[in-house]
Amino acid sequence: MKFLQDPIPVDLFLLTLSIFSLTVLIQLYYILIIQRKLAFFNSNQVKPAKTSSAFPVSIIIAARNESDNLFKNLPHILGQAYPEFEVIVVNHQSIDNSKDILDAFSKQYSNLKIVELAQDKHLRAGKKLPLTIGIKAAQYEHLLFTDADCKPSSVHWLTKMSGSFSRSKQIILGYGPMTKTKGFLNKLIRFDTAWIGVSYLSLALNKRPYMGVGRNLAYSKTTFFAVNGFKSHYSIESGDDDLFIQEAAKKNNYSIQIDPETFMESPSKERLSDWINQKARHYTTSVKYKFIKKLLLAIYPVSLILTWFSFVSLVLLGTNSLIICSIMAAFYVLKWWIQGRCLNKLQEKRFALFFPFWDLFYALFIPVMFAIAKNKKKGTW
Repeated sequence: MKFLQDPIPVDLFLLTLSIFSLTVLIQLYYILIIQRKLAFFNSNQVKPAKTSSAFPVSIIIAARNESDNLFKNLPHILGQAYPEFEVIVVNHQSIDNSKDILDAFSKQYSNLKIVELAQDKHLRAGKKLPLTIGIKAAQYEHLLFTDADCKPSSVHWLTKMSGSFSRSKQIILGYGPMTKTKGFLNKLIRFDTAWIGVSYLSLALNKRPYMGVGRNLAYSKTTFFAVNGFKSHYSIESGDDDLFIQEAAKKNNYSIQIDPETFMESPSKERLSDWINQKARHYTTSVKYKFIKKLLLAIYPVSLILTWFSFVSLVLLGTNSLIICSIMAAFYVLKWWIQGRCLNKLQEKRFALFFPFWDLFYALFIPVMFAIAKNKKKGTW
């Protein structure tokens, strides 16, 4: 290790120290300015309306070949403890026995409305068409969206999500975790979901909303038609829960809801290739993001990687190593505390406990995932 005994070039040391200082400051901006608001957000401050004064709500589900999921999850949605609501299932060109299952449920639940879209080669793939049809079929002003493979965490999901509406808040961003199972892939997908949740919920609290999740999202009919629905990005299969939000969320007309009773749980992919295909479909919308949103999303993992690279380099250079290590330790204690609280808000305590590992691994992994997914043929819904 002779190079460690040679005099250290001053320029090299100053450059490395500058990179370390700058990237730590960038990370502190995300921690103390952006994510701190989510870390200390009190979900009780969004008080649901009293049941006696609750307004009617239309729940909309776009389903395609989802017979098993409809059979398993639809009763949990139809069984919500709420005085007046309808559930609209748009059965989009299914070739399984979804229609039979829905017909059977409709005999049991009078508030279930079924819209059938027959096979037609001229109909576009994706959820935007069935969602638009479902919205037009809805008889109520306030709309709540989810997917057929999702199960609400409680019978109060509808009450608390719809209770977040107010005269000024016409878009409600909810959260949807992945179901916990065995295996590293499930952990990775769950962390990806949680970290995306931390990102979009934190930025929403900082008046920079850029997405919601289609499996747990609410907005009014008026809001939908005010921006002509999905018209501006209809050519892209995805985008009903991010491009739409970027267009419709403005002037503080949105709120978040992260009460654990409002979570909408969904199963994760079981094969890496399926997850990559899913991510590839999601990434097709990124080209439509405004520059500032792309920058805010990209600079965090890049600055984190550079923080670690410059830190290790400074330690190897051997100048003021004790001071550098002390700064890094203090920085990570703060980072662990704030970002761990964010993950705790989303009921991901195990990830909060081992956050330093997941944080660095994810920062290294996600650019690789992005590169792979961008080169994949996009999946079809």
